[in-house]
Amino acid sequence: MIIKSATFTVSATRPSNYPPEDLPEIAFAGRSNVGKSTLINKLVNRKHLVKTSSTPGRTQLLNFFTINNTFVFVDLPGYGYARVPERVKKNWGKMIDTYLSTRSTLKGVVLILDIRRTPRDEERNFLAWIHQKGITAILVLTKADKLSKTKQKKQVQEIEKSLVLHPDELICFSAKTGQGLASVWQAIGYSIGQPDAAEASL
Repeated sequence: MIIKSATFTVSATRPSNYPPEDLPEIAFAGRSNVGKSTLINKLVNRKHLVKTSSTPGRTQLLNFFTINNTFVFVDLPGYGYARVPERVKKNWGKMIDTYLSTRSTLKGVVLILDIRRTPRDEERNFLAWIHQKGITAILVLTKADKLSKTKQKKQVQEIEKSLVLHPDELICFSAKTGQGLASVWQAIGYSIGQPDAAEASL
C-alpha cells in the first residue's frame, strides 16, 4: 500500500464522539504491550502516528486515524495486564463492546498476538465473539524476529491448536524486518473492498 496521508482524526469513548460513518474502518485489538501501536505505525510508514510505550495500558480511548482519505484505522485499548484500576478496565470493555457491536462501517478487526506467547481465554473469547458478530478477523503474530524460523513454525502450530485455526489464518509479522507486512496489507485490502492495496508497492 502506498501511503499518501495518515492523520489522527479523533479520540472517542462513546458513539456520540465517533467520526461520521463515511469510510470503511479496520480496528486493531490485542493484549496490552503486544506491539499494536508499532504495527499500525509500520503499516502507514510513520514513526510516531500512534504513540508507543513500554508501559501497558497507555491507550485508554478509541483512537481514529484516517488513511489516504479512503479508510480508517481504529486503535482500541489493550486488554490484559494494563497497569490501571480494575474499574477502568471494565469501562474499556464496555467501550470496545459498544464500538464493535454498533459500528456499521467496521469491516474487520486485526487481532494482534505476541508470537512468543500462547493465547489465553481472553484471546479465545474475543475471537469467538468477533466470529459470532460476523466480523472479519485478521490474526497477526508480532515480534516474529525474536524467534528463529524453526521456533516460529513451532509457535504458529501451538497458536493454531489453541485457537482452533487453519494454518493460513495466521500472519507472522516483524516491524524490524518487515516480515508479513505485505500479507497484513493484503488481508486489510480485501476487508475494506480495496484488493488492489495488496498489489501496490509497499
